[in-house]
Amino acid sequence: MTNKGNDGRVVIITGAGAGIGREHALAFAADGAHVVVNDYDASAAEAVAVEIREGGGTAVAAPGDVADWEAGAKIVATAIDEFGGLDVLVNNAGFVRDRMLISLSEDEWDSVVRVHLKGHFVLLRHAGAYWRERAKAGEPRQARIINTSSGAGIFGSVGQGNYAAAKAAIAELTLQAAAELGGYGVTVNAIAPAARTQMTMGAGEAMAAQMAAPDDGSFDAMDPANISPLVVWLGSPDSAGVTGRLFEVEGGTITVLDGWQRAASTDKGARWEPAELGPVVADLIARSPEQVKPYGAR
Repeated sequence: MTNKGNDGRVVIITGAGAGIGREHALAFAADGAHVVVNDYDASAAEAVAVEIREGGGTAVAAPGDVADWEAGAKIVATAIDEFGGLDVLVNNAGFVRDRMLISLSEDEWDSVVRVHLKGHFVLLRHAGAYWRERAKAGEPRQARIINTSSGAGIFGSVGQGNYAAAKAAIAELTLQAAAELGGYGVTVNAIAPAARTQMTMGAGEAMAAQMAAPDDGSFDAMDPANISPLVVWLGSPDSAGVTGRLFEVEGGTITVLDGWQRAASTDKGARWEPAELGPVVADLIARSPEQVKPYGAR
């Protein structure tokens, strides 16, 4: 019998009404967790909660806008009131409004950054405050936060400037939160998933073709269920030694992504003159790792 690493643990999953979030909810329930299913669409959240309960698991719906301060507090309160505490927060909610930067409207920028970045912060803030209180009361929990960044946020993606900027900020927020919350027993990691979802299937014909399920019965690398095993493990006590990390997940491949690092360096020991910097910069670039191009760049 497979050990269930999340037996009895309480998990909030945002944006869990469909796609990757729904798969996370089902996977955590199968691993023994009590699941709080959040989605902006109340009927979608309830449908997933019902699906879990009908499968023998424990779940409750907590619909609401993750970027709204009071709604975020209510989602966290639902976990505590219904199941007596909170152990894991999976920040997954988001959507896209893709357009080239020079065509993006102010609302398209604001709405995407709001839901992705502020939505991550709001839930993290309310959950973090609860875990700090428990730690100060001498009742620390083995708490976990798993954020959702994207390859677009690390490498860039043509036509997704708002989304890429928000996802890049989430990667940095993960590092920040890991450093600040570690003293309360909280680990914070992030994933950059690649899978077939409503967002990716709506990103154009080329992307839809790339994401389509195989019709020959072979391994479906773009199945969103492929993403959840790592998230479930990161939510368990077994992952205690892992924090401040970003993992790219696609199909059966898991890759550690290392973000900004100092590469080649030159010290003159005095102030540089602009005219002398051409060959200096060229040398620095030549001695540094090759830069990964944004998705869609030529």
